[in-house]
Amino acid sequence: MSQPIIKITDVHKIYTVGGQEIAALDGVSFEICKGEFVAIMGPSGSGKSTLMHMLGALDIPTSGTYVLDGEDVSAASDDELADVRNQKIGFIFQAFNLLPRTTALKNVSLPMMYAGIHKDERERRAKKYLELVGLGDRIFNTSNQLSGGQQQRVAIARALTMSPSILLADEPTGNLPTNQSLEVMKIFQELNDEGHTVVMITHEPEIAEHAKRIIVLRDGKIISDQPNSKRRSQDGQNNKSSKKKS
Repeated sequence: MSQPIIKITDVHKIYTVGGQEIAALDGVSFEICKGEFVAIMGPSGSGKSTLMHMLGALDIPTSGTYVLDGEDVSAASDDELADVRNQKIGFIFQAFNLLPRTTALKNVSLPMMYAGIHKDERERRAKKYLELVGLGDRIFNTSNQLSGGQQQRVAIARALTMSPSILLADEPTGNLPTNQSLEVMKIFQELNDEGHTVVMITHEPEIAEHAKRIIVLRDGKIISDQPNSKRRSQDGQNNKSSKKKS
């Protein structure tokens, strides 16, 4: 197996609320290797949002270590965390976070503009990734001219532009109807099949079933960390079908 791209070791996160200490994460440890597709689940208050902030370099643990792509970010400064987010993490949020009256092309180009990438290269990459998510014919549509599922696909294209180490998706289908949710999850599966590492936070079991591995949190602890046998079975059937066709 390849070296872990994410290594979380005995991570605790303690908040003080009204003079009382609350353990949002309580000794969490796991590894994720390059090319995995992992869903992190748990009920409200389980610690999954806190863990998402940690994985996204938006916060640091009270104790324990977090190594991302070989770099220990457990005690990083705010500026160092910002660099990690920009260079190593592609975020996809529930609310899409797109500019509504701006074209898909420009929305996808924005992170590259902030990174100082030349306009021609920005457009080349933006078109490439919009085509990858099936929106090559919608690049000049503004966000408010697209369906929710199409907007989320624009957000996925935007997350890919800086070649991140991981794609971190926070409830990516939370605002979508079922048919559009399935479209978005199909994109994630295809990206994962191409080698992208995907980590997804979700409370929906039917969405988690699209991942190859499911981690379940409760009260700040991991209570289950198992391969998704349903997804593996589907992949095996697909591979057999492909071999028969060839």
